[in-house]
Amino acid sequence: MVNGCGIAPGSNFTYEIPLQQSGTYWLHGHAAEQNFDGLQTPLIITDPNDPYPVDEEYLFAVDDWWPITIKESLAILQQPGGLGTPFVYPPQTLINGVFGNLTKPVTFEPEKTYRIRLVSMMSLPLWEFAIDDHELYIVEVDGVLTKPKAVNVVRMAPAQRVSVLVRAKNTVAKNYQYHITVLDEYVPPIPGVYPAQFDGAVVYHPDAPVDIVQSIPSERFDELSIETLEYEPVLVADQSMFLNLTYGFTEEEIPFETINLIAYQDSLVPSLFSALTTGERAINPITYGPQTNTRVLKYNEVVEMLFWSPTELPHPMHLHGHVFQIIERGLVNDTTGASRQRVPDTGFSPLQRDTVHVTQGEYVIARFRANNPGVWNLHCHFSWHIGLGFNMLMVVGPRELQRTMRLPPAVIE
Repeated sequence: MVNGCGIAPGSNFTYEIPLQQSGTYWLHGHAAEQNFDGLQTPLIITDPNDPYPVDEEYLFAVDDWWPITIKESLAILQQPGGLGTPFVYPPQTLINGVFGNLTKPVTFEPEKTYRIRLVSMMSLPLWEFAIDDHELYIVEVDGVLTKPKAVNVVRMAPAQRVSVLVRAKNTVAKNYQYHITVLDEYVPPIPGVYPAQFDGAVVYHPDAPVDIVQSIPSERFDELSIETLEYEPVLVADQSMFLNLTYGFTEEEIPFETINLIAYQDSLVPSLFSALTTGERAINPITYGPQTNTRVLKYNEVVEMLFWSPTELPHPMHLHGHVFQIIERGLVNDTTGASRQRVPDTGFSPLQRDTVHVTQGEYVIARFRANNPGVWNLHCHFSWHIGLGFNMLMVVGPRELQRTMRLPPAVIE
């Protein structure tokens, strides 16, 4: 429990959210990793003054539907001896809630501009989106507008969202295909599952022939080359956190996941309640319990996070309540600096997002301004990893939080 108790079965709770942003998001349950079991949906917040006007939009929300629950899956994974694997019950890919092989066509009209919103509600794999013989222009990442960036394919990790603009051809002479490809990177190959390809029609005219290509592009998402639309220079860090992303085993060889060797466990009282009701003790991380792996941040300070992934496992790292600049990435075992990639220190506005995919054997440096008072999760968005303890808390500006927030009476009751 971080921000409140769960909504009890048979009851209801109304959230009132003062919207201060627009963009592509998704809602999902955060108790017992319920998004794995289907408690999730895209959330699109439109801007009437969007700087990228379009003629029409399409949405592709992609997730993996498993035939067992997260509780059953974790029980398999935590079998003594470390031999349990949930892949004995492989998933199927859903696109907008429908089996991937039933992908629906999209219709293009000549010279119109289309916005395509991509939402990854996956529990595990990466996937890619491409349209044959059409360039994609990235204009939004995780709810933050960007300068247009031309690409041929967009790679998505769990919890990430991307908007692209597509300019239709000036003729109806041909139809095309779009492709959603589920990758087999870091997952065991399972025929028809990892990898898997789902093709849909891009229809200009019902009687036009389909232009079939010989190959589909595939490449990493190059975050370090993308700039935000609204200029914000590279932040100068007030403090730096080293975050070791790793795992371990109990004496019975049952796996657990850790950040800096701490496997997260919920406190008995929601951590937000502790931040609001403990006065000056709220600035002491131990107030929230050592098992919550809490860091207390000063309001408006700039925090640098060094994500360090030394194992064979990748991690899509997601921070609640903030977006962060992607500053640098490279390999953890690189002693020469040859793999080091970094944004320019001046004259560049780094991409800001809330979920970064840290691949196996890689490090990523990200920075954010702690300007949103609250208690925020930082966690891996693989459902099993957070279920095994891969989470920590950022308590931002507890003094400011106590001055500006009050618990609703319904919550206190």
